[in-house]
Amino acid sequence: MKTPPLERVTAIIQARIGSTRLPGKMLIPLHGRPIIEWVVRRVARSGRLDAVVVALPDTPANDPLAEAVAGLDVRVFRGPEGDVLRRLHLAALDVGGSHIVRACADNPLISWEEIDHLIDFFRRWPCDYAYNHIPRNNRYPDGLGAEMVPWAILDRIERLAVQPNHREHCFSYIHDHPDQFSIRTFDPPNERVACPDLRLDVDTREDLDRLSARTCDLYASSADVVRIFRSA
Repeated sequence: MKTPPLERVTAIIQARIGSTRLPGKMLIPLHGRPIIEWVVRRVARSGRLDAVVVALPDTPANDPLAEAVAGLDVRVFRGPEGDVLRRLHLAALDVGGSHIVRACADNPLISWEEIDHLIDFFRRWPCDYAYNHIPRNNRYPDGLGAEMVPWAILDRIERLAVQPNHREHCFSYIHDHPDQFSIRTFDPPNERVACPDLRLDVDTREDLDRLSARTCDLYASSADVVRIFRSA
């Protein structure tokens, strides 16, 4: 498939108030700010994005989260809670964009620098799916980067993915069908960031306690984040 030029790159942050392992974690403070604020402000600092939207479930339980995000000067989209892929697809339709960067709200230390590197990489090496958010075939830490697809690929998997796990984990269909897609990743351009054993996502109270134990500025660079938490 010929990939269209990067005419408009939209970041979609998917978040929800519900979490079985850490209930209400999006509004739990990390160094004095709710986790969702860390994610939104760090993503919005990217110099390569044309738009940032937070895609939330349309259930009443998520209204407090929507109110919190509304004060962060980004667009909010409300969609299905259980069908996460559908929510991503609808948000992309609503906002528009030739390419979609998906950011996970479980990653409070997500780096605008690594999002920029991802977009730059995609520009040089067009493909169906590129990523640097997990250490799979690369030397990135878990939780600094994001995932990126052309709009046409997101639209395609929305139609093809029918299994529950493919609806819940947006791009798992791509990972489970590597013969159908061109998939690319890369190592961190800054060698100081290369630390694939480091986990920076928040799934449990233990994860949150680990990140809370080290002082970190809201706009710490990716290299500083790795330095601060490398031995945490």
